[in-house]
Amino acid sequence: MSLTVSDIEKAIDFYTSVMGAELEYRMGPFDAAEMPAEEDGRDWSEAHINVSGARLQIAMLKITDNLSMEMIQYENPVGRQQPAENYDVGSRHLCLEVNNLEEVVAYLSRNGCTAMSAPILMQGAPCPDSKSWYVLDPFDNQLELVEYL
Repeated sequence: MSLTVSDIEKAIDFYTSVMGAELEYRMGPFDAAEMPAEEDGRDWSEAHINVSGARLQIAMLKITDNLSMEMIQYENPVGRQQPAENYDVGSRHLCLEVNNLEEVVAYLSRNGCTAMSAPILMQGAPCPDSKSWYVLDPFDNQLELVEYL
């Protein structure tokens, strides 16, 4: 899982202090302008990550023992400052299983998140019975919280 963020310092702070993630490592900044061009003339970042002229930083956050999340901040080029909408091809959201949905949503709301209208109850569907609630993190990234009943 990877999220592109506009402010890596604030994102690391939120995900470690509020969400309980652990910073595993940081890298960069890397700047394509400071790296040798590829044999075909493309700069390093265009050839390897499909972003020409990139300057970026990376942080890896451990969410659980078997789940890590990469965060990337592009200092150049500066992209859209709002995440893609849920219906955009290539959009993404982080879905986390929780034990007490209402308690978690209240906690996140006190810590800079915006909760959507109400939980979604799924019963008798092809998936296990559950409640889920969408919230936006302080950077407008969508989080889905699911409690299995």
